[in-house]
Amino acid sequence: MLSRLGRFTVRRRRWVIVSTLLGVVVAGVVGGGVFERLSGGGFADPDAESTVGEERLERVFRTGDPNLVLLVTARDGSVDDPAVAAEGIALTEELLAERDIRQAFSYWTLGSPPPLRSDDASQALVLARIAGDEDEVDAVIEQLAPEYTRSDGDMTVDVGGQAQVFRQISTQVESDLQRAEIITFPVVLILLVLVFGGVIAAGLPLAIGGIAVVGTFLVLSLLTIVTDVSIFSINLTTALGIGLGIDYSLFIVSRFREEMRAGLAPADAVVRTVETAGRTVLFSALTVAISLAALLVFPMYFLRSFAYAGVAVVALASFGALVFLPSLLAAIGPRIDRLIVLRRKERSDASGMWHRIATFVMRRPWPVAVSIVALLLALGAPFLGARFGLPDDRVLPETTSSRQVQDRIRENFSSQEAAALSVVSVEPGPVGAARDAEVDAYAAELSSIDGVARVDASTGSYSAGRLVAPPSPASVRFEGADGTWIAVVPAIEPISEEGERLVESVRSTPAPFETLVTGPSAQLVDTTDSLVERLPLAAAIIGLVTFVLLFLMTGSVLVPIKAIVLNLLSLTATFGALVWIFQDGNLSGLLDFTATGTLDTSMPILMFCIAFGLSMDYEVFLLSRIKEEYDRTGNNLSSVAMGLERTGRIVTAAAAVLSVVFIAFATSGITFIKMFGVGMALAVVMDATLIRAALVPAFMRLAGNANWWAPRPLRRLYERIGLREAPEPFTPVPVPDVLPNPERRRSEERV
Repeated sequence: MLSRLGRFTVRRRRWVIVSTLLGVVVAGVVGGGVFERLSGGGFADPDAESTVGEERLERVFRTGDPNLVLLVTARDGSVDDPAVAAEGIALTEELLAERDIRQAFSYWTLGSPPPLRSDDASQALVLARIAGDEDEVDAVIEQLAPEYTRSDGDMTVDVGGQAQVFRQISTQVESDLQRAEIITFPVVLILLVLVFGGVIAAGLPLAIGGIAVVGTFLVLSLLTIVTDVSIFSINLTTALGIGLGIDYSLFIVSRFREEMRAGLAPADAVVRTVETAGRTVLFSALTVAISLAALLVFPMYFLRSFAYAGVAVVALASFGALVFLPSLLAAIGPRIDRLIVLRRKERSDASGMWHRIATFVMRRPWPVAVSIVALLLALGAPFLGARFGLPDDRVLPETTSSRQVQDRIRENFSSQEAAALSVVSVEPGPVGAARDAEVDAYAAELSSIDGVARVDASTGSYSAGRLVAPPSPASVRFEGADGTWIAVVPAIEPISEEGERLVESVRSTPAPFETLVTGPSAQLVDTTDSLVERLPLAAAIIGLVTFVLLFLMTGSVLVPIKAIVLNLLSLTATFGALVWIFQDGNLSGLLDFTATGTLDTSMPILMFCIAFGLSMDYEVFLLSRIKEEYDRTGNNLSSVAMGLERTGRIVTAAAAVLSVVFIAFATSGITFIKMFGVGMALAVVMDATLIRAALVPAFMRLAGNANWWAPRPLRRLYERIGLREAPEPFTPVPVPDVLPNPERRRSEERV
């Protein structure tokens, strides 16, 4: 099949090149506006109790968690001064009159409850809810935020709340992406010139990366028509598109130049390259795509969006490397070595650095294996203390306006009014004295739970187990014919272990009617449970499919198992480093982020799927050349050394390029994007050094010829359907008349 593909790319190279370039233009025009159609949320499980409760709160009571907060600061004196109070009431009424505001209340309209006033009485809160889905909320807050950011009269007003936080996160992501691209492309081009020595050869991988990125923008743009897609998937699109496009192109271009140096005419070299390196690229693309597709088992569209983007990027990068790039190579031919900047002396395989490293390791496999494994386990130890949370305003830079508002609320107010838990009834019975008595007793019991500042219900406000205020005004409707709801205001940080314990306490408190508990803390609990529940399925899919693909490539049972175990070992060390840095706050000054004592719940799962796929990417590159050499010689030791030598420079270059791409994302102002960039760069570097250069040769040496063992039934299966790296006896491709005369003569001489 790959032989036919190689011949097709040679014979139809002009058609392939022109068609691909036209496709890129169309993709750029249609997919160029994808940013405007992407969403900033997607962190919640749509079937979780907290999500269902929030939907019922919105549908039945036309209310919900406040997503807009106005922080009002008195210029002089107290927010209780008559002039400030009058302006505060007018501000609340003005906000309530806005078309898209579902509810609005404040310290002044609720009868001056102390939790809505700062400890020094200089500040007070206005809380509101913007109606609509995430995209509608984002559009409204973009209009309202500048309008309500004021400094006039007797007070100043600053805008915060979840709506403003997520809008500014989306804005920050877009600007960070532009900065990352500015950093990435010049550095990557310099690295590629150093690797290939020439400008033309170095430019080809960037072209493939560009095809993958632009094409994926089109795919994501089309997907937004039928489903929600997270804006954060753009980061993966750019990083993986550039990285894999360059990875695959490095392998193809290097093999093409190798075959040319061996004496093949350009057309023949293209076909041989597609037969050999193309097979490796195909296996690599399948392993990466399957790892990313496993994210589809999770219900959050934040994670599913990375699967959409990742699979599309892999498919387009592999198309570019297997179809478009061979066509370009067939058209360019020997001219690929023009514009040479650096001339490198070619070494024999047995004298190269990577051959010497492999030989050194295989002479002392036990000391190397034990020491490296011990180091990786030590690096991974901090992950045993990992604690998880959801992103909040603290993922933003400290200079961001919404972050500053939320920081002042945390410092100056005794409760988290905008992060209350909502206990929503499910058909509790008819309105009347009996239900009021049930609600009164239940609300009083909830207010006595540790970590609760206040409970608001249709029967009044409660604290420490007793009624402290009469029912709230009509601006906050706590009941109706279809039920009632109760607000549980926490006195602790909602996105924390204390917040999770509070949710469990509220849910375990006996209720007089069926209830749904929602709110930020409840969402954290439900999201964690949903991810943990589905993680074994995702891991099983990745492990099983990876094993099958590596078996079909190598015919071995041991080699795939070894590859999976070593990848897991490498990822454990990476996650341990992330806990030490981002959870515990080490290097927070250098990397410029705020440690919250938790890791974003979704990020380790996302990084596991991506990093596992990329690790297998390099494993496939290495194993393919080892297997090719073993099939040729039958010598395990020399095959490992020669395989590492022939892939060492290319895989190192690919890892360096990919690390640069991820490190560029580590400059992001968003903490979890920064964590993604740092973590992925660590994973790539660790895999390309400790795993590939040390543990793989050591374990291959210890296993000996058992590396290539398989039970007889599986051996027969491999002989029937296995895809071998070594090509069949080579048949020169017919050379079209349009090739230059010297190329045609060389090909005819081979025939």
